[in-house]
Amino acid sequence: MLGRMIDIINEVNAIHRQVARQPGSAGEEVAVLVRRSYQAEVEDIWSALTEPDRLARWFSPVTGEFKVGGSYQIQGNAGGEVIECEPPTYFKVTFGGPDGFVQIRVTAGAEGTSVLELEHTAPVGAITGSGSGALYVGPGWDLTLMGLRPYLAGELPADNDPLAEANSLEIQQFSKGCIDAWVQTIAASGTATDEEIAAAKTISLAQFSPDV
Repeated sequence: MLGRMIDIINEVNAIHRQVARQPGSAGEEVAVLVRRSYQAEVEDIWSALTEPDRLARWFSPVTGEFKVGGSYQIQGNAGGEVIECEPPTYFKVTFGGPDGFVQIRVTAGAEGTSVLELEHTAPVGAITGSGSGALYVGPGWDLTLMGLRPYLAGELPADNDPLAEANSLEIQQFSKGCIDAWVQTIAASGTATDEEIAAAKTISLAQFSPDV
């Protein structure tokens, strides 16, 4: 059961979203970027992102060795290899295959805040043939950025189960709001047709908010 209430509108709007099509090492790729500020130190965010005991509290169990050349596996999700690692501000990993990458950047912000930026890139065709592919991965990364905030603020109950929480109706409502935000972002980017966006939205709703 969800042990806290969230302000869905504020949580959706707290995330900055971008999508682009750009040249990549394996040809043209789709780049999905999310960014959010936290009232936390850079080192604390880095620790929450890279230490298995802390990851399991707010994100998911993750196994592996977090260093360059090491590998990782998210329980029930993707895995990959650590390509670059510059504590406490930057890492790059493969994600879901050798041509998919996730990069994390953590930088100091104003008045005791820090900014987390996550960029997920994959070849066009690996997820979809257009920027509409952001609807398949973006809402999941939104949920990740949203879930980190209460953990850093010490608001999660001791028995928090992030995997169960992700299926709650409240979180599904949050995901539905994020999907709408991604539709607007993709449309503004010019990286997909209206038909491609509509088709991807239907699939995204079924994946991230099937009960609302």
